[in-house]
Amino acid sequence: IIVIDPRMTPIARTADLFLPVKPGRDSALMNGILHVVIERGLIDQEFITNHTTGFEAVRESVAKYNPEFTSRITGVPAAAIVRAAEMWGGAESGMLLHARGIEHHTKGVENVLSCINLVLATGRIGKPGSGYGTITGQGNGQGGREHGQRCNQLPGGRDIENPDHRRFVASAWGISEQELPRMGLTAVELMEAIRAGKIKGLLELSFNPMVSLPDVARTREALERLEFFVAIDFFMSETARYADVILPGSLHEEDEGTVTTGEGRVVRIRQAVPPPGDARTDWEIVVELAHRLGKRKFFPYACSEDLFRELCRVSKGGVVDYAGLNYRKVEDHNGIFWPCPEPAHPGTPRLFEDQRFYFPDAKARFNAVEYRPPAEDVDADYPIILTTGRVVSQYLSGNQTRRIASLLEQYPEPQVEMHPQLAATLGVKTGDLVHVESRRGSVELAALVVQSIRPDTVFIPYHWPGKKSANLLTNQALDPISKIPEFKVCAVRIEKVVSGQPSVASKSAEQTARTGI
Repeated sequence: IIVIDPRMTPIARTADLFLPVKPGRDSALMNGILHVVIERGLIDQEFITNHTTGFEAVRESVAKYNPEFTSRITGVPAAAIVRAAEMWGGAESGMLLHARGIEHHTKGVENVLSCINLVLATGRIGKPGSGYGTITGQGNGQGGREHGQRCNQLPGGRDIENPDHRRFVASAWGISEQELPRMGLTAVELMEAIRAGKIKGLLELSFNPMVSLPDVARTREALERLEFFVAIDFFMSETARYADVILPGSLHEEDEGTVTTGEGRVVRIRQAVPPPGDARTDWEIVVELAHRLGKRKFFPYACSEDLFRELCRVSKGGVVDYAGLNYRKVEDHNGIFWPCPEPAHPGTPRLFEDQRFYFPDAKARFNAVEYRPPAEDVDADYPIILTTGRVVSQYLSGNQTRRIASLLEQYPEPQVEMHPQLAATLGVKTGDLVHVESRRGSVELAALVVQSIRPDTVFIPYHWPGKKSANLLTNQALDPISKIPEFKVCAVRIEKVVSGQPSVASKSAEQTARTGI
């Protein structure tokens, strides 16, 4: 196991090799590992030749990323970069998995492409014990995307701007292609459009941007400008407090349907308990709203399986093809892997086993990636890197888990994790209150001095609202393709709070922040 992370997480403590990358430098590290893999002849040339295109451009692009050059960018020792390449390239099989950490950057797509380059160069795809996968942050993040929940998608993994995809879905829904919307706005873009007065009304479903989006002050301003705001949620969230109307929806346990796992397995979920009181399942609320808006003929659903039947029908022929599924089949087989194009089809446990990829020539694409720095890097005024993320006892915006006493006991308040070297320059020990300030806002939280983080980086979990919110600090800058904000790196300065006022930080804090591991 090789673990790449600015923090030594529990899995990193048990890994064979830990690479403590400086936040925002992931693509450089992947390029550096690939450089050594190529130099040592550990690539799968037969796979590259027969099943890919674009490798020579990648070979040229990573030529300068020798271990010493890569180490200067990433803060990872050159010897560790070489060791990682030897372990990955020399193994008989290997899986490359990442969660949202490398995606939450202004070059998140480039980070992902650099990972895929490493997988393709060693032929680790479509084979037993090998592959590439991303782990989403939500319980059904995978399935939601397949259903078309993103603003650039249609059901079945189809592209909302692709004319053929648009025509198929429009025909399946019984509407003209012109009636389908074009690509919409992502979450941050949506809030900015509201701030600009371009959007006057909003309907949200279990979305808590007052905690989960970057630069909370801008999100608050957007919500305050809405002329009409409806929130569907099962608990009163920080965002729902701004709503004009709140409709009580359902918990996961109060509804039924399917979820899709990170491995692509469609799994049946049964209702455990009904929603209490006057609450309804979320889909019933949406259907009732559609009926009241005069669109009953497009929402003829009497049960959740009606929705699933439509998904199966409309996803037919797409990359994510559910056409051969139904509730009984999914349940009888303890889950079915997509694509499953026909009722008699058993599902597809391993993608690309035939070494054919989703391009007209059936060949996978390499993409040359040149490292570029974060949108906001450290400087003399803000010399420390902030990265944000999760703690194990809390979930997403905390709207559920912050209500559970046993979970709060594990981690009752957000803390600022910092390395002893940085803590020493600030005169800080565990429990001391520190003032953390970015160009967008500030928080005052207790310090947690740990050995498990880089000396140039601090970490704050983002599950808390209000004055404790890490997203008061984070940067709204977006990846130009995915439009995901740069949650994982911004520049801050830190001072110890003395008698209710921040102290003047030691001048040596800047030097410590720049030293790396």
